[in-house]
Amino acid sequence: MKDLPAPTSGHCPVLMKEAVGFLRCRPGGRYVDATVGGGGYAEAILQASAPDGLLLGLDWDQEAVDRVRRRLAPYGRRAIIERASFDALADLLAWHGWPAVDGIVADLGVSSDQLDDPRRGLSFLEEGLLDMRLDQRQPVTAAQLVNTLPEDDLASLIRDLGEERFARRIAAAVAARRRERPFETTTDLAQVVAAVVPQSADTRRIHAATRTFLALRLAVNRELEVLERFLDSVLGLLKPEGRLVVVTFHSLEDRLVKRAFQRWAQSCRCPAHIPVCRCEGRPLARLLTRKPIRPGDEETARNPRARSAKLRAIEKLS
Repeated sequence: MKDLPAPTSGHCPVLMKEAVGFLRCRPGGRYVDATVGGGGYAEAILQASAPDGLLLGLDWDQEAVDRVRRRLAPYGRRAIIERASFDALADLLAWHGWPAVDGIVADLGVSSDQLDDPRRGLSFLEEGLLDMRLDQRQPVTAAQLVNTLPEDDLASLIRDLGEERFARRIAAAVAARRRERPFETTTDLAQVVAAVVPQSADTRRIHAATRTFLALRLAVNRELEVLERFLDSVLGLLKPEGRLVVVTFHSLEDRLVKRAFQRWAQSCRCPAHIPVCRCEGRPLARLLTRKPIRPGDEETARNPRARSAKLRAIEKLS
């Protein structure tokens, strides 16, 4: 395959009005966009916190960082953009001398810029190298997993991370084909998967390879592990009455966020086997969204990739 050009930015932020509204941005506040992507949330936060609110934006994709720095250049020193994974937020805040912040937003979806870039290998709609790394410094690609994982391990990965009920059938087909020649491209893998997944109402709604590609992307980038580490530390990075907004795009992410938020909102967080409460005996946060907020019909019509988004928000108690 010949080299492919980098795409121009076409990312459309999901639930942006709702997310920025929950943050209650104000002048002089300090805010974090933990997954800055195309910079839509970041710019809205800077506008809402004018004239002197500060923003720290993170992304592990160097191309995204470069684009957002150009986009936010008019805001000068109010916008700080760093190349980093969002589970490194505590270290970055300490580096910049920010002991705590007023609000944090994390949009866990892959940006349209990344999905539409064939060089990333995230989409089965266009031919591209089977890469899937969001951070090019990471050592393992999707091709390496597909071509080297034992069949049983590959089936488990597709089943557990992609929630694909035909995982074993897919893994068997992949293992049989790679004995002839290794997988190199996205379309090559998508065709093999589609050939063994039965037609159903589900496959008429989404491509048969969707869950397999999701599972590989999550595994390559260790996205659930990164999210768990982020959730372990993020509440301690908020000021009292500071707010956290998280937008998820699939059930495994949403489950982790939902459970963390519910745990923080409980008056007792001790394990069930402990008969007497040993924690503070009071909630650490207040749920701002009892049920997740979903995009409306107008937004999903404008941006079909928004259809699976769920927004949850909490406020840290003093």
